[in-house]
Amino acid sequence: MAPDDWTTTSWKSKKAAQTVDYPDEVHLASVLGKIKALPPLVTPSEIERLRHQLSFVQKNEAFLLHAGDCAESFEACTQENISAKVGLILSFSLILIWGARLPVVRIGRIAGQYAKPRSSATERVGGRDVMIFRGDNVNGFHHDERTPDPERLLNAYFHSAATLNHIRALLTSGFGSLHHPRDWSLSHVRSPALRAEYASISEGLADALDFTRTIGLDSGREAQSYERGGGRGVLGEADLFTSHEGLLLHYEEAMTRRYPIPDSAVSRELGTPTPEKYYNTSAHFLWVGDRTRQLDGAHVEYFRGIRNPIGIKVGPSMAADELVSLLDIVNPDRDCGRVTLITRYGSDKIDSHLAHHIKAVRASGHPVIWVCDPMHGNTLVSSTGLKTRHFGTIISELTSCLRIHTECGSQLGGISLEFTGEFNEEGYSVTECLGGSMELSEEQLGLRYQSFCDPRLNFEQSLDVAFLISNHFKNQRRCSRQKASTEVLYSELGGKIVTV
Repeated sequence: MAPDDWTTTSWKSKKAAQTVDYPDEVHLASVLGKIKALPPLVTPSEIERLRHQLSFVQKNEAFLLHAGDCAESFEACTQENISAKVGLILSFSLILIWGARLPVVRIGRIAGQYAKPRSSATERVGGRDVMIFRGDNVNGFHHDERTPDPERLLNAYFHSAATLNHIRALLTSGFGSLHHPRDWSLSHVRSPALRAEYASISEGLADALDFTRTIGLDSGREAQSYERGGGRGVLGEADLFTSHEGLLLHYEEAMTRRYPIPDSAVSRELGTPTPEKYYNTSAHFLWVGDRTRQLDGAHVEYFRGIRNPIGIKVGPSMAADELVSLLDIVNPDRDCGRVTLITRYGSDKIDSHLAHHIKAVRASGHPVIWVCDPMHGNTLVSSTGLKTRHFGTIISELTSCLRIHTECGSQLGGISLEFTGEFNEEGYSVTECLGGSMELSEEQLGLRYQSFCDPRLNFEQSLDVAFLISNHFKNQRRCSRQKASTEVLYSELGGKIVTV
């Protein structure tokens, strides 16, 4: 809850990292005034629904999938791209549900993830220093468009609204229905062992769906299509929440509104007034990054006052006592489902840090959700100068994370990935990360490298991860000592074997 000494503007009294200097402050104020008058993008009821679902993740009764683009672009706000992203998130989550037998809480890095923190403020281009590209809601990718433009904040609002509108339309029109699961294509799988494993899992999934139809689970209105008046029901419903890094505090402040907590989300005595809290209505979930998590900084000050569930990126530079102090600030009441810790160490550093963080948080008594981000600590530059990541190191960090949580008596509650379901006109996936079952080589990176920020897993590589996690939790659920199928997946995909 918002402390008595917190306001939507109190962050301005603190030093802010990753600031954007606008040359025309009057123009900025005018745009922010327009944004404040615009409708919210998400509602308090939706935010409370996510808080409730995350409480189940915290109790190991659900699993969190946090995934999407490194950074969205205005240009990519198309029907095809949005549908591909949502489809991949649904496909990934369905595979997880099959193996883990747990509900999956889906949070997309979508409908607002336009800004990016950068390690350098400028870059050298054509013999002159220009501002680094900070994302479409700040400046342009072209070197002549690098001056920050407040109008881009307004454009970000409307592109977010268009994206969210299409997501809502898809999910209410049967796009996420299990009556019509996505076609599991194995054409990309070069390894015979992997092909056999994938075929076994996808055939089992298809059999289970056939069984539900056979016993009459969908014999009524659920069996009809949405267009013919069918009810969505259990097999037709899918929640997808939105998220972005809360980086540009001027925009976040403009989208922060005071509302009564929905009656169903809070217990109160009859006749007492409904408490009011501050909700960031630009997204359901926001996170504070590794570069902006200073204890006395503006971003932490802002995050401590909003009711939204929040994420905190935790890297190798985070001391254990600093992490506990940060939790004391943003969640003093120790609310369940409030804080998600997203760890991102790198495959070569996770063994030196994760266990210490787990033990410190447990000793503090703070309730948290542990999520693994195996992407950000494993970025490298190819011989051709392209930023990339190797699938093997991504899998190694993920499997190490599973192992360390097991050794510490903890539980990994979710995964955070940068991935895309985009295809080009010929139907081929992007080529930005090395390896995976496609065995993508460095020479192939330039074929369909489309990211203007960090490299993303493509459709096939993303499903590689989904099947791997699903199989791990299936074996854990069955307490099986027969780990042959797990070892096939882990070894063929370049990871380490997890011993439970």
